Amino acid sequence: MSNQFKEKLLDAEQTVLFGKRLSNACDVAICIYLHGDLGAGKTTLTRGFIQGLGHIGNVKSPTYTLVEPYELAKWQVYHFDLYRLSDPEELEFMGIRDYFSDTSHCLVEWPERGNGFLPEADIDLTLVYVGEQREITLQANTEVGVRVLKRL
Repeated sequence: MSNQFKEKLLDAEQTVLFGKRLSNACDVAICIYLHGDLGAGKTTLTRGFIQGLGHIGNVKSPTYTLVEPYELAKWQVYHFDLYRLSDPEELEFMGIRDYFSDTSHCLVEWPERGNGFLPEADIDLTLVYVGEQREITLQANTEVGVRVLKRL
């Protein structure tokens, strides 16, 4: 049973396509932590994930709002960007636990800034630049995560 997945992505278009592929592999609610430097492609991948579930329109970075909700036919998707979070306790005040349910997919950029207030990630996803390309690594931390990686 493999709990890790790696792939090279040539450009932003492939990053979006991988996000779509990932969303299609998620047949149950999931929590994904997104790791990578600024500009590594976390929001680009999230755009593909959300579009893969049927969203039509823009997918914007929630850098200033902390969370951007998407109500879709089957799922609610919550895209968190904690980069500007000044204190992890702010997550408690915004009712962070209410977002994580059996009908929602939660994608969290900069999860380390919410330590102690976020649930465990089913998958830790890391994007890094290797030359002009990106390398994506997914690490499954739960049975749900392992199930998704098997479907990729």
